Amino acid sequence: MEDNKLIAEFMGCTHPFNNVTDATLYNVSHGTFEASELKYDTSWDWLMPVIEKIQDKHLENPELDYWSVDEIRLAVPNIQQVHYLVVEFIKEYNNGKN
Repeated sequence: MEDNKLIAEFMGCTHPFNNVTDATLYNVSHGTFEASELKYDTSWDWLMPVIEKIQDKHLENPELDYWSVDEIRLAVPNIQQVHYLVVEFIKEYNNGKN
């Protein structure tokens, strides 16, 4: 669940209504979901836009020394492996922003 929250934050998903409820809600393109309902680890429909954003980040900053986006492409069609690689990319990306 923590990895999916990391992905949601990377994608710029907002946290609406947090002052109304104890649950952390994420407003994603498919609707509003609690963290436990995020499906980046089980749905290609959720994960593919993340891969596209990673590719865009990679193209915008080719001088950055992140591992290659090609590793994600090679992992397809194993969604668990792609999910893992996406999370690792986001962690590296976030560390590089500091």
